[in-house]
Amino acid sequence: MFNESYPIVPATPDHLPEILALMNAGAVGARVGKESDDPADYADAFAAILAAPETAIYVVLDATDGSVVATYQLTFSLGLGFRGRPRAVVESVHTRADMRSQGIGARMMHHAETLARAHGCCMVQLTSNSLRKDAHRFYERLGYDQSHLGFKRML
Repeated sequence: MFNESYPIVPATPDHLPEILALMNAGAVGARVGKESDDPADYADAFAAILAAPETAIYVVLDATDGSVVATYQLTFSLGLGFRGRPRAVVESVHTRADMRSQGIGARMMHHAETLARAHGCCMVQLTSNSLRKDAHRFYERLGYDQSHLGFKRML
C-alpha cells in the first residue's frame, strides 16, 4: 500500500538543516520572510523537542543517499474530552516538492496514526493554513474531516 523504500525515523540533530529547508520552502502566510536558514537559530528549540517525551519529529529518508525527503511533528496532548483520552496533534507536515505524489505523505500520516493508536489517542488532529488548498484535498482523501475553524494571534 505504501512505498516502503523511504524509511520513517525519529529526527536527529544532523537532520535539522534539511528539515528547515523543507519547512522554509513551504512557508506561507505569517511565516513568509520570518524564518532563517541558519540551524543555529533553531538548535535550542530542536533539542528541547527531541528531549520532550510528548513530542517527536520524524523524517522520511531516501534509502539511497540518506537525504531527508519529508518530515512531520507529532505531539500527544492531554485533555478531559473523550473520557480523558489523549489526542495526537500533527504539525509541520512537509514533503520535498520533487517527491510529492509518491505516497510519502500518506505514509507519514499512517505512521502518525499508528503511533497515536499505540498511545491510546482518541483522534489525530491537525491544522493547515487556509492557503494550502492542495494539502486540504490531501487530508480529505485520507479521511480527515474539516471539523473546526482555527484562529491565530501572532505575538
